[in-house]
Amino acid sequence: MRLPRPIRRKSRREVVVDLLLWMLLCAFVAAMGPDPFLDPAAFGTVTGPRLALASAAVLVGRRQPLAALALLLPLGPWRFSEGFATVDLSWLLPRTGVKILPLVPTSPFIMGYAYLTGRREAGPWRPVAAFGLIAAVGVAVVLAAGGDLALWVSMVTGLAGTYLVPYLLGLVRRLVIRQRGQARLSAEAQARLRERARIARDMHDSLGHDLALIAVRAAGLELAPGLDPAQARAAGELREAAGDATERLRQIIGLLREDADAAPLAPVNEDVTELVRRARDSGMAIDLDVAEPAPALAGAVVQEGLTNAAKHAPGAAVRVSVGPGRVSVRNGPARGRPVARPGGMGLAGLAERARLAGGTLTAGAVDGGYELVVELP
Repeated sequence: MRLPRPIRRKSRREVVVDLLLWMLLCAFVAAMGPDPFLDPAAFGTVTGPRLALASAAVLVGRRQPLAALALLLPLGPWRFSEGFATVDLSWLLPRTGVKILPLVPTSPFIMGYAYLTGRREAGPWRPVAAFGLIAAVGVAVVLAAGGDLALWVSMVTGLAGTYLVPYLLGLVRRLVIRQRGQARLSAEAQARLRERARIARDMHDSLGHDLALIAVRAAGLELAPGLDPAQARAAGELREAAGDATERLRQIIGLLREDADAAPLAPVNEDVTELVRRARDSGMAIDLDVAEPAPALAGAVVQEGLTNAAKHAPGAAVRVSVGPGRVSVRNGPARGRPVARPGGMGLAGLAERARLAGGTLTAGAVDGGYELVVELP
């Protein structure tokens, strides 16, 4: 037979903990009533129903702590003879010994369920209604005892210390946990944005470089001697198609990078000599000067510089210099039409990488050509 949801337990540990809690609560409840050996009848009449309420409270308290609070209401701090402290209010009251925060053996259990109510009750209305009922019981107890001002002080402090303060502590704890969860979700979302930006920029760098080399090859083929007009026209169309593909790639990557422009990026790991070799095979005239050890960003800088030279200065001579603290790519004046429009995002991403590495990027026109320089510490 399937048990109702309120009394199901998720694990053996929960069963053991609740069993121990029940035994302890029953012992404290029994201590509040008549001695079973001296007056068994009174024990059965008074303590028996209290034990039934305590058992029901433990049974439902793990899932419904507010229901446990209601069940333990008759066992609340309604005895004002014992308290957490005794204060002298003779300046206000005729009596000098006024109990502050009255305590009974079941007070720790009630405080625990009040705390769990703050932790687990999402809406405010049920706790407000329950605390209204508890306050009404407290008022009735004070009025039945004569309505002395000292009794009002004891009752108010008892309700605040036994019910209200633990509930507020549980509520604050729940809000803190929720805030931490929201912060974790926000951090995960930011991590996804950073990863999206990294993938987008890597796609832009690698695919843009390859498309630029294709355009260079097409431009060289277009000007090659011995081609008939149809073949030269086809080569020109290929060059223009590569340029258009580069522009569409820039636009698509821009959408992928949206809201994640400041994301840190991993360096391009392709070897500088391999980059230069592939560019030379595409028809670019490149002079390479490498001094070890090369910085981690050398591949990214060289790739960006060669890509820009291939797109914006086709046919120009290029010089690549790589040193421990400086990487530069410089090209001369263009000898053909550019194969792409200016305004890509490669330099912006490279500048961010250099900044994160503690370096600086400078780029601009030099002697009719263009030079890209990254200096690193």
